[in-house]
Amino acid sequence: MFKEVLAGLGSISLEEMDGVKLMNRTDSKFLTDQATLLGILADAGAQGYRALETEGSKIATYDTLYYDTPALQMFLDHHNRRLVRQKVRTRIYVDSGIGFLEIKRKNNHGRTKKKRLEIPVAEFKDFSSDDGACAFLEEKSAYSASQLSPSLETVFRRITLVNPAMSERLTIDSRLGFRNPRTGREASLRDAVIIELKQDGRAESPMRKILLDHRVKPVRISKYCIGVTLTDPDVKSNRFKLKIRRIEKQINNKLI
Repeated sequence: MFKEVLAGLGSISLEEMDGVKLMNRTDSKFLTDQATLLGILADAGAQGYRALETEGSKIATYDTLYYDTPALQMFLDHHNRRLVRQKVRTRIYVDSGIGFLEIKRKNNHGRTKKKRLEIPVAEFKDFSSDDGACAFLEEKSAYSASQLSPSLETVFRRITLVNPAMSERLTIDSRLGFRNPRTGREASLRDAVIIELKQDGRAESPMRKILLDHRVKPVRISKYCIGVTLTDPDVKSNRFKLKIRRIEKQINNKLI
């Protein structure tokens, strides 16, 4: 059933996707489950949404490794509601075999900016010997490579949709799995689906109506913070445990 619904969506190439310029962008996240996702995709297809197709597939696999200080400063900045914060990660687009070092910074106005540098896939777990990557990290973040080490690996599958007006993008992440290299623990979000809507703030959003019709509501959620909470029993995480309870209620299943 899922493959049939996905096949009913038109395709958009990566080159066409690059033409989606959202100058006044707003981002919103939503939480749902696999069963509800089927209806959302069917309605999106009926509204003319297209799915990004790469390497002959509309589903892409992402492997992401987050870096943090020994004391998990970046995780704690988020937990403690610090407005200005950042994340450092390496990411492999598994199907195309391309890797990046990425820096995400959030300012005190709630805007997030992402900068990235292509790196060899071999540097996914350690880029410290790459002078260019280290210089990029110091320029774009508040950290140096010597201050950071891998703190959480996240693997998931992503579907990316674009509306006919090319005024919004939608990423749909499912089968989220986590592995903590510091504790050795693993976890997953089971049937949960995280949707992120990136839209031009000046344009109407048919997707918001679709989500509302399926009773899917906005939620503030960080894959990194949820993953650390699930795989590190000693970390300060009371705030994120409330998010985990919401996920459990959505999928009717216990995560911890």
